[in-house]
Amino acid sequence: MKISISTQINASQGIVYPLIANEKLAENLSEIANETGLNAETLQQDFKAGLKEIITLYPTQKGKEKIYLIGLGKSPKPMDVIKVFRSFFYHNKKKLPLSIGIDLTISQLEELIEYVVNGACLAEYEIGVFKTDKKEATDFFAADAQLSIYVLEKSLEKAQSLAKIGEETAKTQIRIMTLVDAPANKKYPEKMAEYALKAGEMYGFDVKIFDEKECEGLGLGALLAVGKGSTENPPRFIVLEYNLSALADKPLKKIGLVGKGVTFDTGGVSIKGSGSMSYMKSDMGGAGAVLGTIELAAKLKLPVHLIGVIPVTENCVDGNALKPSDVINTYSGKTIEVIDTDAEGRIILADGLSYIKKNYEPEIIIDLATLTGNCISALGYNAAGLLSNNDELANQLFDIGQTSGEKIWRLPLWDDYKDMMKSDIADVKNLSSLPIAGAITAAKFLEIFIDGHSNWAHLDIAGMAFADSEYGSMKSGTAFGVRLLTTWMRGL
Repeated sequence: MKISISTQINASQGIVYPLIANEKLAENLSEIANETGLNAETLQQDFKAGLKEIITLYPTQKGKEKIYLIGLGKSPKPMDVIKVFRSFFYHNKKKLPLSIGIDLTISQLEELIEYVVNGACLAEYEIGVFKTDKKEATDFFAADAQLSIYVLEKSLEKAQSLAKIGEETAKTQIRIMTLVDAPANKKYPEKMAEYALKAGEMYGFDVKIFDEKECEGLGLGALLAVGKGSTENPPRFIVLEYNLSALADKPLKKIGLVGKGVTFDTGGVSIKGSGSMSYMKSDMGGAGAVLGTIELAAKLKLPVHLIGVIPVTENCVDGNALKPSDVINTYSGKTIEVIDTDAEGRIILADGLSYIKKNYEPEIIIDLATLTGNCISALGYNAAGLLSNNDELANQLFDIGQTSGEKIWRLPLWDDYKDMMKSDIADVKNLSSLPIAGAITAAKFLEIFIDGHSNWAHLDIAGMAFADSEYGSMKSGTAFGVRLLTTWMRGL
């Protein structure tokens, strides 16, 4: 699919008119009726521009293709626009004409073009890559199709720039969704490392991979301890760096990202129930967010110095597996008493956080992890948990979440919860003995390993990295965090 931004409407295309349910709706429908030869009164009676409301029209004028009216509701937010266009193009991509235009001039929606393009491009994703009985059919994305987006002359230059951001964001999100949705036997730690190396070569950022022997030499005891139960697929430690400092005329912000990369989580000896274990292939959603953020930052040439650290492992069960009551060493030198082997994500993040703090000293550290079911209990599937020791950073991320549509909600990081993680025999235990405040106590555990860094945020994305969508009948990857973090960095 080719995308073009233009001011001249091609009347022979199928045309999509996105409309808002506001006081100008009747006027906008009358204008559409005049342009297409349709009855304005009928349009006003039949179409109210409710969110996701769609009407397909067939003009009688010669040379006019099909017309689609798409409702955006009363006050559409960016994520509303993305979901509307993703759903429309996904459900119609087998029957759309191969030349489609989206007219943003009628309702003067040029400022939403990034989200329009992003949603349309996300519709290309197909989850069934391993199916063998695929039916061949004309597909708007597979064919040499043309998507034209029409804007006013005064908005053309800015619209072209924003449309490119929307398109490149979607391409990266699709790559990360494909990775998260891949089964565990297709993305074990070595495969994740290969993915990172290839991405670095494609998009221009540095990648270092440490195998299990090198991890041992570095002292990454926490990562190696979790990986002991998977002898065939040992851990990897991935370090990514994107840096435009050499081309900048002033110092760039140095930002550190750490992502949890558990490619499959059985729970270890503290084994999970079988009911939803198949979803545990998504337990590397934080790693996917870090990979995607650095990839997209490099594609957009964002003026930042970005470091990503991803500890990658399986959490499996064999005779060597980590056991409850074990005490393990970490990169920081601190010791951890293992209460529950299913609280493994925070263990490997301990090494990742300590490593990035000691070796890079970033101004800001943000970690992302599908960490706790407790966060889902607190916030459901509409927001990720945010815990931070810096109010300014927390407020920035919250505001960007509202803007980007990847919402987050702050939970307290008070020291009142600190004692719940005290161990009698080690520096800290990996799980509180009380079945409450799990998302908060997990963050208090991680806080120990940032070594006093004063500008840190932890995002618990357990309820957001894998969600329901039109892509399939079960939950699938969302690439949550990529849009949030890159939008935030664009505003720095």
